[in-house]
Amino acid sequence: MDLANADTWGATIYFWIIPIVLGDAIFPPVPSEMLVITGGALSAEGRANVLLVGLLAAFASWIGDVVVFQLFKRRLSHVLDRWRWGRKFHSGIHAAIAKAGRSTTYGAIIGVRFIPGGRLATSAAAGIADVTTRAFSFCAALGGILWATWLVGLGYFTGSATKLPFWASSLIGVAVGLVIGALVGMIVTRRRGSRSPVDEPADEARPDAAP
Repeated sequence: MDLANADTWGATIYFWIIPIVLGDAIFPPVPSEMLVITGGALSAEGRANVLLVGLLAAFASWIGDVVVFQLFKRRLSHVLDRWRWGRKFHSGIHAAIAKAGRSTTYGAIIGVRFIPGGRLATSAAAGIADVTTRAFSFCAALGGILWATWLVGLGYFTGSATKLPFWASSLIGVAVGLVIGALVGMIVTRRRGSRSPVDEPADEARPDAAP
């Protein structure tokens, strides 16, 4: 299978989007961004439908976020601790939360997904903090749409502008996306507001908290 040949992909790109984007919600190293950008680049060559690529990516992003959110909201994450790989994964989630910073607003649920590991970190943190399912689902859906639109558009634009083979356009798009995504993520995570809807209610647990 020649992955550098656009004819090899054909409709295959549609079948890969959902499992890869879903997998990225749980295991960030899965290259979902690369795949979605590639879908956009293929669309620029007329090899894929840009709207369908975007819809599939947004839907899979939303489903993956909701699964992680519910896992932690229902306190089912302890199931992971039964296995060695699960303990490492569980530890990695908390490390991702610490690295991404405490989500300060509902906007962070939308925006932090643009940095590596951001989807996993904010979905898990929101579940731990008991953010309402309705609010999280709405933010995750909006974030998924923006995320998919940005990546598909990036692939489509680089493919149309450079006229390079789709794989070269994809690599350029990934490089640009990583830089801009990191900047957006830094801005989002550094914003500090009043009471965070994603922060854990630590005040109630503090013995010196005011009554």
